[in-house]
Amino acid sequence: MATMRAETVRTRLDALSRAGLSWGEFGENALELLTKAVPFDSACFGTIDPATAMVTGSVKRGLDDPCEAAFAHHEYVEDDVSLFSDLARRDVGVSILHEETGGDPRRSSRFRDLFEPVFGLGHEMRVTLKTGGDIWGGLAIYRRSGGSGFSPAEADFIDGLSGMLALGVRAGLLVGATQRPELRDSADGPAVLTFDHTNAVSQATVAAERRIEELGGSAWGELPQPVLAIVATARALGAGRLGVVPSVRVRSRAGRWLTVHASPLSGRGDTPTQVVVTIEVSGAPEVVPLVVAGFGLTARERDVVDGVLRGATTAEIAKSLHLSPYTVQDHLKVVFDKAGVSSRRELTSKVFFDHYAPRVGGSLSPSGWFAD
Repeated sequence: MATMRAETVRTRLDALSRAGLSWGEFGENALELLTKAVPFDSACFGTIDPATAMVTGSVKRGLDDPCEAAFAHHEYVEDDVSLFSDLARRDVGVSILHEETGGDPRRSSRFRDLFEPVFGLGHEMRVTLKTGGDIWGGLAIYRRSGGSGFSPAEADFIDGLSGMLALGVRAGLLVGATQRPELRDSADGPAVLTFDHTNAVSQATVAAERRIEELGGSAWGELPQPVLAIVATARALGAGRLGVVPSVRVRSRAGRWLTVHASPLSGRGDTPTQVVVTIEVSGAPEVVPLVVAGFGLTARERDVVDGVLRGATTAEIAKSLHLSPYTVQDHLKVVFDKAGVSSRRELTSKVFFDHYAPRVGGSLSPSGWFAD
């Protein structure tokens, strides 16, 4: 790997992550840059729900048949090697398949049954994309059979880009909220505002106007201080002085907590940079209420399932809920019975195929969950 080329790619990726692209456009452009520093034959760049570490969408390069159903089967049912949910919990979230398997990548079902026979691939490297402690995406790159494998130096380089790539995905999710005109006039749609180069509101959804009023201001008059502050912070992000997509949690006049996010938007030619702001109700991940409704869980069982979906151990769940590990196990037994499964893995698989698989490929909200 040429150091000069790698640094050039890093610099361009940094600018790309702040360019105001949708996550899909960012992913496609990022793959084009990455292959110049770490050559690969095929790749998959995807979004991941930070609440559960489950894949919500992807863009691919060099894979003629996306094999989405087969990929999901191996990721959530059959395989147990270097899964994205496992990498999300590691301090270093990068994995070279040959190293993970002691030189025998066929120990991985996705490699043995899909990548090698269908695509003629011989090497895989994966990395989770994290920023602010949360996982927002995943990247898998591949080389053909018979070629050289990925080196530890290449893995270190890719891992060093994790935060930058996550930043681009995270910013792209906010941008995506502005690209849904069918919800622009719906009070039940996303709360989205765009600010022009003078930091004045140029567009706002009905839901955004209501949220701004809830924060004690007016979208077309005096804006709440937290909103003004986060717009200024988004300008710093666009200028390269900030390395995370800004967000702030604010208590509204109604007594509930709202989370405000902001990111710069790119424009054509010399068009001044705009800023997009989204306002969401803070709280539990959207998928958990769906699970509760589907399985008929109690509030405490819901809390336990929330921990399972985040990959927490029994001890970690017990500590967070101030319960004994035995009590958590008792709750799990009841949850398994209600869900018709016999293990954590089966529970996670059921949640993916019931609540994620039917929505994959749809619009995503700024939270990482699917937009309504």
